[in-house]
Amino acid sequence: MLHFRYSSLINAPVEDVWNFHERSDILQLLTPPWQPVEIIRREGGLDVGAITEFRLWLGPIPVQWLAVHTECDCAERSGGANRYRLFTDEQKQGPMESWVHRHQFSAEQGQTRLTDAISYSLPGGWLAENLLAWWVNSRLEDMFRYRHEVTKRECENK
Repeated sequence: MLHFRYSSLINAPVEDVWNFHERSDILQLLTPPWQPVEIIRREGGLDVGAITEFRLWLGPIPVQWLAVHTECDCAERSGGANRYRLFTDEQKQGPMESWVHRHQFSAEQGQTRLTDAISYSLPGGWLAENLLAWWVNSRLEDMFRYRHEVTKRECENK
């Protein structure tokens, strides 16, 4: 199992950053323009059971990526200081052997610490992971840097 983590501090309340992630156009906003990705559908918002479907292009080959939200800790389910804490999506079909992505939101001195934590396995086992983990993590680093910059810009300039 491989791990990737990207975290940044956003000068906005947790509720604002969470609400940004609930926008109907969030996938269009957070998908880097250089990525060969088509958004097929998004259903259910951030709640458990929500579905996101993409088509990735690996060269000329289309690959379906279907993710389902398996965890959501938000205002409707919790009260007090930990409202809008996290949501998790898991790949049900796609290019990875496994993929679990936790989106974490925490208050930090009036700001929001946004953390994306991913545990994944590549098809091909240990050999593929030893050969390709550095490349996958560098692509994830580029993508999440972009996503966090967009989130920061949108949430801080309200």
